[in-house]
Order: sequence, then structure tokens, then C-alpha cells
Amino acid sequence: MDEHHTGESEIRLVKAMIRPEKLEDVKEALREAGAPSLTVSNVRGRGSQPAKTGQWRGEEYTVDLHEKIQVECVVADVPAADVADAIREAAYTGDPGDGRIFIIDVADAIQIRTGNRGPDAV
Repeated sequence: MDEHHTGESEIRLVKAMIRPEKLEDVKEALREAGAPSLTVSNVRGRGSQPAKTGQWRGEEYTVDLHEKIQVECVVADVPAADVADAIREAAYTGDPGDGRIFIIDVADAIQIRTGNRGPDAV
């Protein structure tokens, strides 16, 4: 067993796939929840949101991978459930395709600059 791993992790990764137009609302909600640090990526995926069909130069095409924003927030001193609730409330539209939120245990974290490990690195 890794000498730094203590069994039950105190660090959580909250990962959410949201609509691009909800990013500013989610950033504000995370700041208010006390978890302002985040990583944002452009992603594409599909879930329950229906595929869209269109035409381009006379050819029909189907778009079944929708543009989303992936927001990742690692927390140790803020409950992950509070972070997930803040994201859900800020990203909600009520329509299919609002996205998903995942809460994942993080075994360890290491801050590159200082060498701090575990919750101190977050």
C-alpha cells in the first residue's frame, strides 16, 4: 500500500458535463460554494439528448455528439455534495441534455511547486 494513501480519501473530484451556455453560471455558483478552483475543457458526447439531423450541400447528416463543457473541481475542505448541488442548480434548464455530474474519490494529490500531498495539495 502507498505510504501516502490512508484508505478513505478526503479528496474528491467533482466532474460535470454541462451545456456551454451555462458555464458562467456554474463558475459563479462554484465561487459562492467556496470551490473557485476548476479546470474547463471542451468535449463532445451523447446521452439522452436526441440526435439532430440537418442538410449540407444537399446531403443529410446526423449530429449525435453534442458540444459540452467539462468542468472539473477537486475539493478537500468543501463537501463534494455541496459542490455537485451548486453545479446542478446553476446548470439546470429542465431540457434533455443538461448533462451529468460525477463525484470520484482521489487517492492522492501532489502540488508540483511545493511537494505538498493529500488535502494540503488541494
